[in-house]
Amino acid sequence: MTRTRGSFRLAWRGVLGLAAAAILAVGAPVTVRAETSTIRLAEQPGLGYLPMMVMREFELIEKHVEKAGLPRPKVEWLLFSGGAAMNEALLSRNLDIASGGVGPLVTIWDRTKNTSDPVKGVAAINSMPLFLTTNNPNVKTIRDFTERDRIALPAVRVSIQAVTLQIAAEKEFGEGNHTRLDNLTVSMPHPDGTAALLSKQTEITAHLSSPPFQYQQLQNEGIKLVLSSYDVLGGKTTFNSLWTRSSFREENPKTYKALVDALNEAMEWINANKEEAADVFIKHGKSKLDRDFILSMINDPDIEFTTVPRNTMGYASFMARIGSIKNKPESWKDYYFEEIHGTEGS
Repeated sequence: MTRTRGSFRLAWRGVLGLAAAAILAVGAPVTVRAETSTIRLAEQPGLGYLPMMVMREFELIEKHVEKAGLPRPKVEWLLFSGGAAMNEALLSRNLDIASGGVGPLVTIWDRTKNTSDPVKGVAAINSMPLFLTTNNPNVKTIRDFTERDRIALPAVRVSIQAVTLQIAAEKEFGEGNHTRLDNLTVSMPHPDGTAALLSKQTEITAHLSSPPFQYQQLQNEGIKLVLSSYDVLGGKTTFNSLWTRSSFREENPKTYKALVDALNEAMEWINANKEEAADVFIKHGKSKLDRDFILSMINDPDIEFTTVPRNTMGYASFMARIGSIKNKPESWKDYYFEEIHGTEGS
């Protein structure tokens, strides 16, 4: 077949065009997606959030982000009163890192598990007992509560305190009776619940709270302990964790690692500097409690500041069994990111 001069000219132009495109592609600068310049973290009142207060006091997140070679970020600390509001803020991208009990963490993991942006735990931040206290002299066990009693807790049915009470109710009244006391519960922030319990002038006759509120209550005459979450769950149990969206972790890998490193440094500092840690709590928790009282809680062997999840499956398995969540996790690793999978969690 005979080719014309024009066809050769067109073919040659095509080769030159491909070569030029290849040269441009090799020489073109690669666009790297910038990581976030602002990190928004949620806090709640209470001793359980001491690691976050330490990160704030010493600007540990900023330190580790800069150490990773990124510009110094703006870190915003937002105060919430419960996990439900935090989860909504997280899903609407008005919050980057949530903090709270195992109940809200497992709930949001279940809710987002089969979506394009699942939420999982970053790490635990403590193991702490949760006490149910009462000012009612007739109440010795949860079996003694009547319709005249009201139990304050952060959020009915979904807070970790509410789940703890359901587990306790099932143990006391038998399988299928986990909701036996739900009608007595009232959603109330810890400070308000404590004030109501101590006043003895409201409908609140019991409170399932957390440190330091529960210890503060027990210092008052007429307030007594009904049960501890450690007894209900059978040992040391994680109270609070941090969690976030998968997209935040994937879009900001250096920032995410810096956050984990900052959290680990905060844990090490607390455990090595407990007296100074009490001062940090007084400052950032705006606490008026006696320093020695706060220090006694930090030194309490039942209270541990650690990133290792403990006994969280006790909550998750129960929630799956009663239908509070649709997806039953096979392991605690299902609802925590893999950065802490090497720990002896449970």
